[in-house]
Amino acid sequence: MPLLDPNRSYTFSEIAKLKAPTDEVLAEYGYSLERTLLDLRQDQGELDRLQERRSRLEEVLPYLDLTNEQSRREMLIAPLMADLIHYTKAQLRIEYSIKVSHQLQGTLDYLLRTKTNLLVVEAKHEDLTNGFIQMAVELIALDQWEKSPSVEQQPQLLGAVSTGTIWQFGILHRQDKLVTQELNLYRVPTDLEPLTRILIAALSV
Repeated sequence: MPLLDPNRSYTFSEIAKLKAPTDEVLAEYGYSLERTLLDLRQDQGELDRLQERRSRLEEVLPYLDLTNEQSRREMLIAPLMADLIHYTKAQLRIEYSIKVSHQLQGTLDYLLRTKTNLLVVEAKHEDLTNGFIQMAVELIALDQWEKSPSVEQQPQLLGAVSTGTIWQFGILHRQDKLVTQELNLYRVPTDLEPLTRILIAALSV
């Protein structure tokens, strides 16, 4: 019996709420899963906003209500998205709706785009596991989206799921229809520099 009912529509968030194993969800779309430690590419350029961003995060975190997802988005994730625009000149879409099919549709929390690269970031309150499932399905939708770069232009799509203080990455290898889940978690503000460099590299040629 299939996990997804072929006669009904699903949004990205509804798929995450199924609380099914990640590999089984991806198999419904013809993709496979592997979990491993990744050596993600990091940009080597100057980060002229890094110290200011770290200081501001360290200043606000003791006073921030982390039980509120909106607080996490606005105070922890959105400022980092603004920094990415500064470093990469990427276009940012917030709460961006896409529809590939009735089972691949919904709203992307953050979609960053340069001329040749896409990056999706899914913001979650606390549940990284189901957040990763949602982000992985969003990557599958972007893989098939008519507005995405070609496989030749961007053979891998990078996505991240974030609680604001913890980040986890996934890579969709488009040719192989394989999603790789990074086992490392990046913590903010401790890992702010490698996190920022990975995000910048994902949007760079």
